[in-house]
Amino acid sequence: MSTIPVFKIAPTIQQYDWGKPGSTAKVAQFATTSKLPGFTIDQSAPYAELWMGTHVKSPSRVYSTGEVLSEHLAKHPELIGASVSKKFDASNGNLPFLFKVLSIEKALSIQSHPDKATAAKLHAAQPDIYKDPNHKPEMTLALTPFLALCGFRPLSSIASSLKHTPEFAALIPQHIQDAFLSLSTSSTPTGPLEKAALRDLFEAVMTADSGTFKPQLETLVERYKRGAMMHGEIQDLADLVLRCNTQFPGDIGSFCAFLLNYVTLKPGEAIFLGAGEPHAYVSGECIECMANSDNVIRAGLTPKLRDIPNLISTLTYTASPPTKHYVFPSPFTTDNATSSASTLYDPPIPEFSVVEVKLAPRAEEMHRPVMGPSIMIVTDGEGIVRWGRPEKEEKLDVGLGDVFFVGAGTEVRFCAKEKEFVAYRALVEAD
Repeated sequence: MSTIPVFKIAPTIQQYDWGKPGSTAKVAQFATTSKLPGFTIDQSAPYAELWMGTHVKSPSRVYSTGEVLSEHLAKHPELIGASVSKKFDASNGNLPFLFKVLSIEKALSIQSHPDKATAAKLHAAQPDIYKDPNHKPEMTLALTPFLALCGFRPLSSIASSLKHTPEFAALIPQHIQDAFLSLSTSSTPTGPLEKAALRDLFEAVMTADSGTFKPQLETLVERYKRGAMMHGEIQDLADLVLRCNTQFPGDIGSFCAFLLNYVTLKPGEAIFLGAGEPHAYVSGECIECMANSDNVIRAGLTPKLRDIPNLISTLTYTASPPTKHYVFPSPFTTDNATSSASTLYDPPIPEFSVVEVKLAPRAEEMHRPVMGPSIMIVTDGEGIVRWGRPEKEEKLDVGLGDVFFVGAGTEVRFCAKEKEFVAYRALVEAD
């Protein structure tokens, strides 16, 4: 008897304190409507992340049997596919990606993720903190208006804040300021000298002693509360400082508003953060996909462990406009044709891509066989997933919040019911 290639899975929930409360969180909404086993909503509790995948920290299960997904895939390697299993060593049933939904009420930590070599070293040295030896490049795709810090601002923008925000400048020794400002209009902003100057500046801020930065932050917050903006300051950054200080009073991370790009993503817009790129998600809800890892190096806006030395030593110090981090979508190609209903987000790493499927009521969409595993989640509406030969076609009814697996090499057809149907598909293929 052949293995069923399309089946529902039960994701897991993470209740970090930055999550949205109760039924305001899509994470909780999806868990409720999909009848996640054992889930009962608590309106006073935060719901931060929905995990869909095989990470050992919190693995998904086959919905109908409760079997751990990785164990099921290990028994049926054809569901992952030979090429993906070989390229990513997925013979133990572990997928190369981790798929998530995030519901963010409070800012996440100022953080970065290590590359593979660094992750292996950190895991070997501190396995209780860095839980696995893998890297964690990630892509965030906005479901709602989404605020984020991503990557270092252009050098000239940071220089402007140094010149116009005295409380920020007060954290940085004058010789470091002078060296940075002398290079801030360089025609090679990612050159070695420029990167070194940016590193020195960032390190000076993040390692400033509390006797210096806390009085300056208090002065800055009080000034912004009065609306006393200096010439050349940006209102959005002032608002961000106030937001961060309200959520994390007296935290050095508030000053990262002057160092990192601050963006507002519209629904459907996406950013990619590779290894060593500093970032922090501020508010909103999103689809997130990443390599199968939970490694995070934190340095601010968090009650968790801060590893400032490792953060400073592993960043790329690439200053650029935020557009550098944007992932621009393209039509998903199926059988040498493109479709307006399926949109591909393809970041510059091999572990994953994400396809958005958006169907009008009663519309249909065919996806070619993908030669690797996929996980899908329905974020709006109801539909039917069909697969198999016409004379032996099988189907799965899916609705809001349902998560399901699609095995390698399976052609699938999505059929919307009475309302618009929206789903997101994380997938991986290997040449």
